[in-house]
Amino acid sequence: MFDNTHAHITTWAIAIILFFVAVRLHNAGKAKGMKVVQMILRLFYLLIILTGALLFWKHQGINPALYGIKALVGIWVIGMFEMILVRMKKGKSTKMFWIQLIIALIIVLVLGFQLPLGF
Repeated sequence: MFDNTHAHITTWAIAIILFFVAVRLHNAGKAKGMKVVQMILRLFYLLIILTGALLFWKHQGINPALYGIKALVGIWVIGMFEMILVRMKKGKSTKMFWIQLIIALIIVLVLGFQLPLGF
């Protein structure tokens, strides 16, 4: 089942879309809609971690160090998604977290596509 990355890529692609939908809902002042989208997004965090863990356990023998780094950076991305949304709800500054999100997202995508299961 996890010889390829389709499920994992699908879950993180949907999570990125949901994250930006939640941000837009917050900016539009729709707190209830944002809360619903954020709860769905949290489910996708779990799916991302589950599919990523299954891929990691199946293919870690290829390059365990880089796959481990990618897993940690992926958790960093999820953490930044959540920190940005929570701090937006509280009305606090999110600039530092947006910068971290961009850096972490670039790192995780480069590692993901560079590793043998990438392209």
